[in-house]
Amino acid sequence: MKEVRFLILAFLISTTFFSCCRESSELKLKSPNGKIEVKSWINQEDGVLKYSISFQGQQVLNASSLGVSRDDADFTAGLKVSEFSESKRITDDYLLKHGKQAQIHYEANEAVVHTLNREGQKMEVIFRVSDDGVAFRYFFPDHSDNIVIIDSENTSFNLPEGTKGWLQPMSKAKTGFAETNPSYEEHYLQEVAADTKSPIGFGWVYPALFKTGNVWMLISETALDRHYCGTHLDNNGYEYRVVFPQPQEIIPGGELKPNNTLPWYSPWRIIAVGDLKNIVESNLGTDLANPAIDADFSFVEPGMAAWSWVILKDESVNFETQKRFIDFAAEMKWPYCLVDGLWDQQIGRERIAKLSEYALRKGVGLLLWYNSAGSWNSAYQTPKNIMLTHESRVKEFEWMKKIGIKGVKVDFFGGDGQSMIAYYHDILKDAAEYGILINFHGATLPRGWHRTYPNLMTMEAIKGYEFITFGQKTADVAPSHMAMVPFVRNVFDPMDITPVNLSGVPNIQRRTTNGFELATAIIFTSGIQHIAETYLGMKSVPDYVKNFLTHLPNGSWDETCFIDGEPGKLAVIARRKGNIWYVGAINGQNMGKNLSLRLPFIEGNKNALLITDGNDGILSFEEKEVAIHENEKLNISLKPNGGFVLVVKE
Repeated sequence: MKEVRFLILAFLISTTFFSCCRESSELKLKSPNGKIEVKSWINQEDGVLKYSISFQGQQVLNASSLGVSRDDADFTAGLKVSEFSESKRITDDYLLKHGKQAQIHYEANEAVVHTLNREGQKMEVIFRVSDDGVAFRYFFPDHSDNIVIIDSENTSFNLPEGTKGWLQPMSKAKTGFAETNPSYEEHYLQEVAADTKSPIGFGWVYPALFKTGNVWMLISETALDRHYCGTHLDNNGYEYRVVFPQPQEIIPGGELKPNNTLPWYSPWRIIAVGDLKNIVESNLGTDLANPAIDADFSFVEPGMAAWSWVILKDESVNFETQKRFIDFAAEMKWPYCLVDGLWDQQIGRERIAKLSEYALRKGVGLLLWYNSAGSWNSAYQTPKNIMLTHESRVKEFEWMKKIGIKGVKVDFFGGDGQSMIAYYHDILKDAAEYGILINFHGATLPRGWHRTYPNLMTMEAIKGYEFITFGQKTADVAPSHMAMVPFVRNVFDPMDITPVNLSGVPNIQRRTTNGFELATAIIFTSGIQHIAETYLGMKSVPDYVKNFLTHLPNGSWDETCFIDGEPGKLAVIARRKGNIWYVGAINGQNMGKNLSLRLPFIEGNKNALLITDGNDGILSFEEKEVAIHENEKLNISLKPNGGFVLVVKE
């Protein structure tokens, strides 16, 4: 009996001891290589769950808050830790149909902070730390058939003082062309103090790039399912918080805020950490995205597309002009041709069927434009309303499949509210069942959706080339803007910026050289890359340039390697397809640069084709063969706002 009493007493003492230790201790979780460390703990004064991040011993994120406020529960304060789980290794190997890397291996250490609020309700925070960054998400493990709503998040990113930011402001809802904002189409503020407030007044979009000391961080989110809203950032000084959309960003009558039954996982918040090579090469956006839905995606083929509207506008959407652009795509061996808005009025459905038949004989697939419609935009372009319901979408997709249409471009969405996010998912899922490719324009950020729905080829969410055609002010800042986006918007997700103009833009003085323009076909990644050039314009360039664009494997790369650069100033990126490396370089500044580049993939001696700027103005080219040696750097000069492409032969 004495022995039993002793064991019971020892158990009670040990239980009390470890419970106290859990309340006063912290979670420590490191990346597999040990360079990144996350700590998480409960602030004893108010019961707020906190976390911080360090990189190689340098604190890059100060004590930051975690938690959410639900309509039935508060997890923003008064929390207690019930358990810090043991760390475990997570691995994942997956394939992407298109993007900067085809075969991806993900490896991270995971640990979970289990918390209870004052009422005993449960919230878990799942942390993962990989060699390229940190991810965390909320999980509510209780069970309930009742819909619960998340009213707000307490999630923050508390940056050290002196941190610099490269940030795109969130636009005001229901502003811009035909009330189509927000569409993630503002220019970036570059290298500003991170305590700068948004000039528009509605915070900042993802991804948001920061530099503290010599360490870079890129903050975004992924695995956004139909039950959550798209979030963004707002800041008070150097502390950034996750905030929900503006009230107007909904399907009329739909929900703005996250809502679901329990149990429930939130999206992942992701923070790529390290040097710029770590940032540009990171795959966190797809590593943490939801795996592909169960469907046959064998129809998904990336590639380039001819597109009349970007240069020739509405008048070009007619039968004869589109035939010429189909011929253009066929001549360039591009798999697609996009027929833009008003095709239903200016060509008609019967003649679209004939146009599709003509295109298929040429080996080209047609893509058709649609207005997302609803009352959230007042755009005049048609067809409208067809994508709004499952029944009308399915009917349209059946017609498309019958006449051989390959995909759709759906434009002018209404923001980031939960009901609008659900609308994206509905279109993607229905399209997948009918073998239809998707391009969303005037849209939100993809947030890893191209892994979940491989038929999502690209999304705009960027101030793209069409804005250059609208006015000189955008053209004037285009070099810096384009040298900015490889470090932010295009890191995790496909981007339909519609690059490569080689013959000039009507009534606009282009600031970029042709070497710069050509290099953007490598620098930017998109499942379908819509080229901003006409069939007549392409006749003005040398055959070796056309040959390069004909054989460029754009849309699906096997490997990506960051070579050199700085946001807004310079980007040099190499991408591999098979045994051939393609290097693109763009100079975002109006000053010449002499580069000395180390190409780490060079083994032995290699010959390469260099296409760069000529000496007869911004529209001229120069071609030459160069020899590259394994242990030597490539020395090359860039003209102001210039660029080059380099094809390294096996």
